[in-house]
Amino acid sequence: MNNKISNPKTEVPPGIKMNDKDYLNCLLTCLKDMTKNYTIAMTEASNESLYKSYNSTFQELIKLQRKAFELAFKKGWYSLEKAETNKIDEKLNMLSKEYQDLNID
Repeated sequence: MNNKISNPKTEVPPGIKMNDKDYLNCLLTCLKDMTKNYTIAMTEASNESLYKSYNSTFQELIKLQRKAFELAFKKGWYSLEKAETNKIDEKLNMLSKEYQDLNID
């Protein structure tokens, strides 16, 4: 059974020169890193005005990241794995147990 979810790959020229796939992967990696860093910046903002400024930029970054991901997926350069229900249930049970073990009241 094939668990991959993907689109047909758009071919790119081989070789060491960067191609559209390379550029898009670099962009996506950069956007992922930026959103992670903005998350940290927002939690450590020294005042509400700064937080709002960071949050505004963060919202734009996650929109761009989503668009870049959707384009990569559409071009067949990014694939997903279809999770089996029992694996999802196992993970949920594991996380639930870990949460309970924290004894958070």
